[in-house]
Amino acid sequence: MPGYGGVDFIDFDSQLNDEEKTGAADGAAVRRKRNYSHHRKAQPRSDFPKHLVPQLGELGFFGANLHGYGCAGMSNVAYGLMTQELERGDSGLRSFVSVQGALVMYPILSYGSDAQKNKWLPLLQQGRAIGCFGLTEPQFGSNPGGC
Repeated sequence: MPGYGGVDFIDFDSQLNDEEKTGAADGAAVRRKRNYSHHRKAQPRSDFPKHLVPQLGELGFFGANLHGYGCAGMSNVAYGLMTQELERGDSGLRSFVSVQGALVMYPILSYGSDAQKNKWLPLLQQGRAIGCFGLTEPQFGSNPGGC
């Protein structure tokens, strides 16, 4: 039985260009290919599917809307559609892709030295390095739920 394709009352898909359709299709392909049965076992243990990191890098998902250093350079719309499809399958995986690109790679691209860009951006784009970001809130430290 085919999966539910949703209802497109405004014919949204007809408004997308080929790059945007490809971004959505790439995200959907990853979502369909993955076996999400691991969630039932992994979530209580807070496991993350690290084995997928190199695959996501090969697909160009990290820093996908950035230009240069091996990044795909797709439009923000195509990137948003790709991550929306990832989100449909695994919110944590989508968050990981977004953090790697927007909170790690983008600041390096925008504010890093040439040496930092040359060293880190290709590694992060390929998934050979995993970035992080620091979060602090007044009176709550790194507890975003405490605000």
